[in-house]
Amino acid sequence: MQIALAPMEGLVDNILRDVLTRVGGIDWCVTEFIRVNDRLLTPAYFHKLAPELLHGAHTAAGVPLRVQLLGSDPVCLAENAALACELGSEVIDLNFGCPAKTVNKSRGGAVLLKEPELLNRIVEHVRRAVPVHIPVTAKMRLGFDSPDGALVCATALAEGGAAHIVVHARTKTDGYKPPAHWEWIPRVQDVVKVPVFANGDIWSVDDWRRCREVSGAEDIMLGRGLVARPDLARQIAAARAGAQVVEMTWAELQPMLQEFWRQSVAQLTEKQAPGRLKQWLAMLTRNYPEAVELFTAMRRETELERVSRLLGMTHPIAD
Repeated sequence: MQIALAPMEGLVDNILRDVLTRVGGIDWCVTEFIRVNDRLLTPAYFHKLAPELLHGAHTAAGVPLRVQLLGSDPVCLAENAALACELGSEVIDLNFGCPAKTVNKSRGGAVLLKEPELLNRIVEHVRRAVPVHIPVTAKMRLGFDSPDGALVCATALAEGGAAHIVVHARTKTDGYKPPAHWEWIPRVQDVVKVPVFANGDIWSVDDWRRCREVSGAEDIMLGRGLVARPDLARQIAAARAGAQVVEMTWAELQPMLQEFWRQSVAQLTEKQAPGRLKQWLAMLTRNYPEAVELFTAMRRETELERVSRLLGMTHPIAD
């Protein structure tokens, strides 16, 4: 069983990847998508979105990082994939699932599910461009506005050389509205010979159990559920092993929030840092009543020292 941390643009950056992978249970994680248009990106650009490449393509906790590329030009994607490998990425992931309108309008993400032949060409080009020992993987949704073409798209990816496929069990039109259609996962697995990961609407151990029963998938990718419950991967790993599931307390979460804040202050602007903390806090309110209270207290707070005090930190900026 593998448990992966999903790539989520504007949310799971290197700071949150670092904090979440320290908890345990996560086998590998993925960068926010790196957009590829019509040129070869610079190493500096890769390092900006994936600073882990400077440290062996692993987070501080030792969890492997995969570089994810998004675009529609097979040749340009292949060239950038080759560069990412030179910079240290041990796996190249391709994004065919992003539902954002701005991304889809520029022929990226889920809109490419309308063109299975192009999916196949992209994976083929990237597969040929990177060293043979580097796996190329793909993440897809069930389709753009209908799941009718899901099996064709998955087949195109597998035949192009994808080592495994992560299936977010919704269409682009579905967005993030529940439910995720886990019943499609076994149908996808039936038509491809590579592993298929289940993704979507796994918020708890009970959700994982239901997903596993419906989808038959041993491997999963966790997104918003893991951000909202930082020990979810660890809980699921324990449940899978037949061990006791012990939930993280709010007190145990405090050092994580403080470390997230320290890194945000160090790496982001004074305007950005409070916003990123509030973004994560808002998601934590789903599972922690204390997060509701803290989020309410700092909802309109922008002054760094005041935010620090609300987190129980005396001199975090100077540390």
